[in-house]
Amino acid sequence: MHVKPGTPYPLGATWDGKGVNFALYSEHAEGVELCLFDQELSETRISIRHRTAFVWHIYIEGVKPGQHYAYRVHGQYRPEAGLRFNPRVLLLDPYAKALSGIEDHKRGLFAYNLMSRDKDLEVNLDYASGTPLGIVIDGSFDWEDDRPPRYPFHRSIIYETHVKGMSMLHPDVPPEIRGTYAGMASEPIIRHLQKLGITTIELLPVHQHIDDPFLYDKNLQNYWGYNTLSFFAPEIRYSSDKSAGGPVREFKEMVKKLHKAGLEVIIDVVYNHTCEGNHNGPTMSFKGIDNPTYYRLVKDNKRYYKDYTGTGNTINVVHPQTLQLIMDSLRYWVCDMHIDGFRFDLCSTLAREMHYWNQLSSFFTIIHQDPIISQVKLIAEPWDVGEGGYQVGNFPVLWAEWNGKYRDVIRSFWKGDGGYSGEVGYRLTGSSDLYENDGRRPYMSVNFITAHDGFTLKDMVSYNDKHNHNNLEDNRDGHNDNRSYNYGHEGETSNPYIKKLRQQQMRNLIATLLFSQGTPMLCGGDEICRTQHGNNNAYCQDNEISWLNWNLNEESRQMLEFTSKVISIRREHPALHRTKFFQGRQIRGSNVRDIIWFRPDGGEMDDEDWTSPNTRGLIMFLSGTGIDDVDENGIPLHDNNFLLMLNASARDADFYLPRIEAQWELLIDTANPGKKETGHSGIRAQMRARSLKLFRCCQPVVPPVAPA
Repeated sequence: MHVKPGTPYPLGATWDGKGVNFALYSEHAEGVELCLFDQELSETRISIRHRTAFVWHIYIEGVKPGQHYAYRVHGQYRPEAGLRFNPRVLLLDPYAKALSGIEDHKRGLFAYNLMSRDKDLEVNLDYASGTPLGIVIDGSFDWEDDRPPRYPFHRSIIYETHVKGMSMLHPDVPPEIRGTYAGMASEPIIRHLQKLGITTIELLPVHQHIDDPFLYDKNLQNYWGYNTLSFFAPEIRYSSDKSAGGPVREFKEMVKKLHKAGLEVIIDVVYNHTCEGNHNGPTMSFKGIDNPTYYRLVKDNKRYYKDYTGTGNTINVVHPQTLQLIMDSLRYWVCDMHIDGFRFDLCSTLAREMHYWNQLSSFFTIIHQDPIISQVKLIAEPWDVGEGGYQVGNFPVLWAEWNGKYRDVIRSFWKGDGGYSGEVGYRLTGSSDLYENDGRRPYMSVNFITAHDGFTLKDMVSYNDKHNHNNLEDNRDGHNDNRSYNYGHEGETSNPYIKKLRQQQMRNLIATLLFSQGTPMLCGGDEICRTQHGNNNAYCQDNEISWLNWNLNEESRQMLEFTSKVISIRREHPALHRTKFFQGRQIRGSNVRDIIWFRPDGGEMDDEDWTSPNTRGLIMFLSGTGIDDVDENGIPLHDNNFLLMLNASARDADFYLPRIEAQWELLIDTANPGKKETGHSGIRAQMRARSLKLFRCCQPVVPPVAPA
């Protein structure tokens, strides 16, 4: 084994065909040891003597891919000063691309003495080795002719799902790959997604995470994975190939197959915090390598951590090295793993500088100027739990956002709550009140009704209260935000009237989502009536509560057919996914405006209608002319005109087709999915209670105005 000084860049373990360069950043360390492990896990320690700009580096000839390694970092253990060095603890390289396994709680994860009265103030003198080791990898892979689909946002339909839960129970997926990356890219799963019509898969976190110690003590698992250990290594739990570097290869193969099937892959990333928690949390990597660099500490007492995330710690994006870590991770997942974009968990946290949220923060600036990251899909969860953290509508121009206001308003409207008609108008048309004045477009509003966090669609119309007892927190966890859905029954029911109401409301919510301007996001399984039996916080349920049940009954099959149909209608008609906001003005060369709002009686809406708490019925006319979109050949697109009718009242009502000279064909009726209907302007269309209809113009509107 021949040792050389090596280089400070790139960080991590880099194999060049002859040996490996190891580089680790630590500003406050007094010494660093590289620890190499053989197949019997015998340890060889090598002191790193070269440091350049706080990067400790060494090159070792003869080391090959598959080598297991970790670090021991020497320095002061003074928590009150923010220093938590303990060389007895093996530490994972923050840049490790593959890991040896999952954490071992029994072998120890803590740098302080758990039995001490002073807890984290007393250093742990016992050998702690429960952290998985890093593995040197050969990053080469035959991508063949892989090309990202590159769907523009306005033509995208996002499907949020979990790698394990998607295929774990699918009877047609081979048992040996169920719940894995290979299962996610298996033929039965791809066939389902293609039939459904989605364009983009959004995967819950795939970075390797740990099971929180308090969950481990309860024999529960962190199923969702929002507890990151490594920002580079794909989660080994989701890989059928557990060999050294196997999860990396299997993840790449998954992406290649999904791309070939015409599906984008974006991943949910958690750069706002790590699994190491607060001062009482474990020490597995960042905390023991350079605690003040990687975490936001309380200024007057650096023993404690600032917590804008509700998890115990907050990543220190103010520090340039931590910001570089995030950017290096993002570029790795795009360039090496061929990911098509990211959804950033609690993204407001990344924009906090001294304390407050700042749209001009270093994080946004560096993303904007990066030639790689600025070109992929960027989606923010635009809030955190800190002061001023709710920032829906305030992100910079490149960013799309989870539109929490859309979710809340559309839910309330279909529950029958009054006073929402004005805001419903904004939400159906792309939320111009949130996104128009800063240079963004309607498609930057990622619209959703349900997501992983909360009730499933079926549970939302079936339960009035959360039922989280399996989480072993006495049902105290999760938000009880569903009280308005009250049909007199909870859970499964044999009452045909109640079942029909629920099915109709599910169709209302799905149709509203797909017929709204913006980018729709479906929660995986809603299209087949997935239930969590009232658990609206199933983050720790790695079992059949969370996994998709592919044993479809008649209700599930009908819902899948309906969802596929409305997705097909949306994708076929550019009027339903415009690139620009409506102006409410007359279209040049035509007698009609781009959008007109009508009351159920066929008259135009006025200010009193918009502000009345009694308005629960709306008709929206969408013009198919002047869409400001082009096809693949650059030819301007035109489309049919549409009427969208919404009756959120608990009573049947007569709606009248507006006096626009046209013949209308019914495409969707949520009260009667198989119904066919045509009609002329001015005729009555009966709307059942809590129902939606979509009409398409099957004859031209009045002829265009002749040029002057």
